[in-house]
Amino acid sequence: MVGIVVNRIYVSIMQLTSYTDYSLRALLYIAKNQDRLVTVSEITEHYGVSRNHMVKVVHNLGMHGFIQTVRGKSGGMRMAKKPEDIFIADVVRLTEPHMNIQECFSRETNTCPLIDNCHLMGVLYKARRAFMKVLEEQSLADML
Repeated sequence: MVGIVVNRIYVSIMQLTSYTDYSLRALLYIAKNQDRLVTVSEITEHYGVSRNHMVKVVHNLGMHGFIQTVRGKSGGMRMAKKPEDIFIADVVRLTEPHMNIQECFSRETNTCPLIDNCHLMGVLYKARRAFMKVLEEQSLADML
């Protein structure tokens, strides 16, 4: 979670992690090149992102059945599922650690003194549900 200061008040801004961003980018690139195997180097060069991070991302995507990996000199990756069967929400749920848009979403780490009498938390939960509902309606195929 990141934030900005507005009128001397710190305001949280919901932001997906770069891990989620890289995961979606990798899936989009692989899906756009379904006629062949795609390499990690190719994806990182195309997007200008860290190879080390992308290696972790594609490993995770492979472990969860989104892509298939082929080892060896002429190896690479390809889609394991059809793009229309991969929903953006599924990728976000896999890659985001908790989706806590405010500290009060986690009772373990919350320090807000208003937690037991706060009406804002319910609104923020509702907003998070609405955000995920939109992502549940969008498949990878819709992004191609």
